[in-house]
Amino acid sequence: MTTVLIVDDQALQRLGFSMLLEQHPDLTLIGEATHGVEAVRKTAELKPDVVLMDVRMPGMDGIEATRRIVESGGRSRILVLTTFDLDEYAYDALRAGASGFLLKDAMPEELVAGIRAVAAGDAVISPGLTRKVIDAFGSRLPGHTPEQQRQLGRLTNREREVLTAIATGWSNTEIAERLSLAESTVKSHVSSILTKIGVRDRVQAVIFAYDTGLVRPA
Repeated sequence: MTTVLIVDDQALQRLGFSMLLEQHPDLTLIGEATHGVEAVRKTAELKPDVVLMDVRMPGMDGIEATRRIVESGGRSRILVLTTFDLDEYAYDALRAGASGFLLKDAMPEELVAGIRAVAAGDAVISPGLTRKVIDAFGSRLPGHTPEQQRQLGRLTNREREVLTAIATGWSNTEIAERLSLAESTVKSHVSSILTKIGVRDRVQAVIFAYDTGLVRPA
């Protein structure tokens, strides 16, 4: 069972999401919030598996709410919902620690699949779309920190190859084919990479690869 908290200042939007969740027995709505402050509080109280987070809300927006939820160290993962695929707010939300984002006009089955993927610890957007966003706002990349450089140094040459492939937009299957590896081996490398660089999912790994200069914006 996957528990979900809906955060959106629009009542009709919350109603639509809740009706969708009701159609799937493995997804349970445990609460709603109308702004960022309420989202942070309810996430701490209810500990949902997934937070469906709107970005543009009055008061504390979804970016700051995402940052605070992630920094709290809880297990809840954030799925950001935005209006435009190149919305600068979506980029900021990824940097704040969101596990990915979907467009608000996504098909219902895409949203459901996204919730399940995030709950399982996966990124819900394709690495290619992540790269599209980062490329668009790449001039704002802050550069790597000394700690990130140390983390990068912990990777083996093969793990660097795999991380570069992830940031380039390849799926595990494509990485396995192009690097002549078994897919299970690729998954092991990905798990090791996430642990060594201290990130939660592939989306954050892509951002790490850009920050450290392993991959550069187009």
